[in-house]
Amino acid sequence: MIVIDSSAFSKFLMKEKGWEKVIPYLEPDLEPYAVDMLLLEAANVIWKYMRKYQLITKEQALGLYDGMVKLVREEVIILEPSEKYLREALEIAMIHDTPIYEGLFLAQAKSLRAELITSDERQGEIARKMGLEAVYID
Repeated sequence: MIVIDSSAFSKFLMKEKGWEKVIPYLEPDLEPYAVDMLLLEAANVIWKYMRKYQLITKEQALGLYDGMVKLVREEVIILEPSEKYLREALEIAMIHDTPIYEGLFLAQAKSLRAELITSDERQGEIARKMGLEAVYID
C-alpha cells in the first residue's frame, strides 16, 4: 500500500520531467491511496498550465481532468475523505511547520502504514522525520 501525494501525481498528470518514474506507483497491486485533496490540487495544476503558463489548451485541460477523474472512478487511485485525517494533519502541520494540505497526505500515510510517494523534497524529509517510508521522485 502506498500514498501518492499531489506533487507526484501532478508530475505524472502533466508529464513533467521525470513523470515516467511515477508510473510504477500507480500499479493496482500497490494499492495507491490519496486523500480527496489530490483532485483539487491536481485540477489547480491543470488550470495553471492552461491559464497562467498557457502551455495547454482549454480542450487539453478538460481532457486531463477527465483522465484524472477516470483514474479515481476506476479505483486506480483510492481516494479517502480529507476530513478523516484533518485533526492529525493539523497536528503534523503545527509540529513540522508545513501546510495542512501536505499534512493530510502525511497523516494518511501514517494511518495506513503506507509508503509516501512525493515529488516534494521537504515532504519526503518530514515523512522520514515522522518515521515513515518515503520515495522522492525528482
